[in-house]
Amino acid sequence: MKTSLNERRHILTLILLLVFLFSLFAIDHEKGIMHSGGWATLQRLFTSLLQPDFSPALLKLAFKSSLLTFAYALLTISLALISGFILAIFASGVLFPSKLLQTTARAILGFLRAIHELIWAWFFVAAVGLNPIGAIFSLAIPYSGYLGKIFADTLQTVSYKPIATLTENGATPLQLLIYGYLPQAFPMMLSYTMYRLECAIRSSSVLSFVGLGGIGMQIQLSLQDLRYDQVWTFLIFLVAMIIFIDRWSYAVRKRVK
Repeated sequence: MKTSLNERRHILTLILLLVFLFSLFAIDHEKGIMHSGGWATLQRLFTSLLQPDFSPALLKLAFKSSLLTFAYALLTISLALISGFILAIFASGVLFPSKLLQTTARAILGFLRAIHELIWAWFFVAAVGLNPIGAIFSLAIPYSGYLGKIFADTLQTVSYKPIATLTENGATPLQLLIYGYLPQAFPMMLSYTMYRLECAIRSSSVLSFVGLGGIGMQIQLSLQDLRYDQVWTFLIFLVAMIIFIDRWSYAVRKRVK
């Protein structure tokens, strides 16, 4: 049996290697990696890294834009957390042990996360135009799928000993969820939610083109004006936000443990 398993691994490795080599040859190298002015642009871009624009007016704009981006990301995660948790309850089967409900809920979660937020953004642009509401929902929908999938899997993999003890003492399914499943699953669920908040900040920066505004829109405008010194200033604020969320997440998880 071990030999058979090793042979399968070798075959899979060979297939992946062949696919990788094929992808290298499939790329069109005739046009070159960059256009004629590419290297000059890169040189200007990285030279500006040493001289970012720290003028008071730009710093104030970067700070306000960062707060706006953070607010959008927090709103996105809040909406995704509510819908994702509700779907996770059905998908995990801990409250309603029905195979039909589980299968249906997992299919919905799969559908939500299968479609990228950029595609959802195109849908909402067509429906409501360049509107922050559409941008928020275009992020909240796939994030509901991400959170719901992890929440459901986490609830299903908790230790069954506390659950069995509660069941023996006549606990209802709702009591099992509140006092048995959630206390064990909460640290993992919290950690993943904070990680997704980081992702929401990056995604909301990318989705500036659908009317979300914030730090992403400022980066886009500076790039269009070829003000690379301003681009680096906004990027510094974006990185600072991610570091802040990471440290905040660490502090919260430390308290929970």
